[in-house]
Amino acid sequence: MATFDTKIVGGTVVDGTGAPGFAASVAIKDGRIVEVGDCKGDATATIDADGALVTPGFTDIHTHYDGQVSWDDALAPSSNHGVTTAVMGSCGVGFAPVRDTDHQRLIELMEGVEDIPGSALSEGITWGWQTFPEYMNAIDSRPHAIDFAVQVPHDALRMYVMGDRAAPDAPATDDDVSRMRAIVREALEAGALGFSTGRTDNHRTARGKPTPASEATERELCGIAEAFHGLGHGVLQGVSDFDCLVTDDNFDAEFDLFEKMAAFAKRPMSISLMQRDQSPDQWKWILRRCEQAAAKGTPIHVQVAPRPIGVLLGLEATFHPFIGYPSYKEIHALPRSERVARMRDPEFKARLLAEKTDRVAGDGSSLPPLADVLLQQVDMIAKRIYRLGETPNYEPDPMTCIAAEAAHKGKGVLETFYDALLEDDGKTLLYFPIYNFMGLNLDAVHEMLTHPLALPGLSDGGAHVGTICDASFPTFLLMHWGRDRERGRIPVERLVQMQARDTARFVGLHDRGEIAVGQRADVNVIDFDGLRLEAPRLVSDLPAGGKRLMQPVHGYRATLVGGTRIVQDDRLLDARPGRLVRGGRA
Repeated sequence: MATFDTKIVGGTVVDGTGAPGFAASVAIKDGRIVEVGDCKGDATATIDADGALVTPGFTDIHTHYDGQVSWDDALAPSSNHGVTTAVMGSCGVGFAPVRDTDHQRLIELMEGVEDIPGSALSEGITWGWQTFPEYMNAIDSRPHAIDFAVQVPHDALRMYVMGDRAAPDAPATDDDVSRMRAIVREALEAGALGFSTGRTDNHRTARGKPTPASEATERELCGIAEAFHGLGHGVLQGVSDFDCLVTDDNFDAEFDLFEKMAAFAKRPMSISLMQRDQSPDQWKWILRRCEQAAAKGTPIHVQVAPRPIGVLLGLEATFHPFIGYPSYKEIHALPRSERVARMRDPEFKARLLAEKTDRVAGDGSSLPPLADVLLQQVDMIAKRIYRLGETPNYEPDPMTCIAAEAAHKGKGVLETFYDALLEDDGKTLLYFPIYNFMGLNLDAVHEMLTHPLALPGLSDGGAHVGTICDASFPTFLLMHWGRDRERGRIPVERLVQMQARDTARFVGLHDRGEIAVGQRADVNVIDFDGLRLEAPRLVSDLPAGGKRLMQPVHGYRATLVGGTRIVQDDRLLDARPGRLVRGGRA
């Protein structure tokens, strides 16, 4: 009988602690790492890691697979990008707890906030639960490629308790808060990792309405936070645009609310951090306040994206510059090939380019108000839009933008947009970095990522399926910041530590995130020099024929979950060792 189940040999171990990489073999038995070093015993399977990095699997603390997990066992694209544990229930949206009469309300909420087709959710979600523990049991009953964990989403919780009264401008009663607190406590005791809330105007339901918990009061948030008292696990997660205000007084009032909530819970919290054009210094204010909170014993971390937060524009994507033009709306329902044929007609093109766009946001639309602002300022946004290309560059040269191309060719900006969208038979994608790119570079992101309170996050795995594929963040973090960027590189040992050990420990998972004896054998074998992203591609693999963007990757020789190989040479295998991870367990 073999000494080990699997042995990984010949690689450089980057163990997740931040220590320098070292040459060693890694031996696995019964789903655990049992030796790191010579590993002289024989093994049932051997993985050749010559010239590759051997790292812990990554824990993604910000995903939206809440509905997808009930029908899809692959949890791609995260499982293709080194993620071995995905945390769901982010931004206050999810599918439990729920009354049978509220299924459609939650679908419309997720469709609007996270750009997941409502038809796919309606056909795909298996339901069969009401309470949060029932939801956990239901999604745990089916094996998956990777592990996953859940947080209690505030919007679903508020709907469950308040019913039709769950409107953003309706304050919760004392009884409502007491019931919400009890439900969160029950979920935490069943193994939920935490509680999330969303407070941003950019989040809208599919009907264009604000989310139910977006204006929750301090009394409600702090009352729910008391559910954590006496427990040894659990985290809080919040997202807010702080009203995009540019005065300290208004900003501080919103941050005070988050800080009081974390202080009431006596548990760590994370909030989203990004550089916004509407309030250029807001991210610095957030970091300053987080530092002050930490000094007072209230740890508030920031979730940071490793590249710009933006959208992909295209005729098959959710959004593009002509979506509100009357002539385009006449043909928007046609198949792509027919739309392209119509748009190539010179008469149609001339008519459309002479029109003005209608409003696309507001009542009955899940697009945020920012969408209309952008459509009315095409000349401005053209300075921030680029061809994505087959090998995407997420920190592009400003001189390659659409505005510069239009000037070089002596054409109008709108016509340049129009012609670009028709390339590759209408399948081309344009890249629009909205946040984190104010200086037309990622210098601000470097400052965010290297802050001691930073955690890599905001990938939104499973969400915004028609506008982004940011589930590739873990791969990009390694490639761009550890290898490709000419200045401000971050040691690869630190990058692995950030998205393996740091993220796992933050959400209370101490059995993973390191290559060490006794740790769960969640492992990546990565050809670091050959690591490469292709351009996202639209595929029709969601229920009801729904489409989503998937981003092919090269460089993952192997990914193991609990000692079982799920990826081999960038290809997802059939093995499904993943399970629900319950917090508060030894």
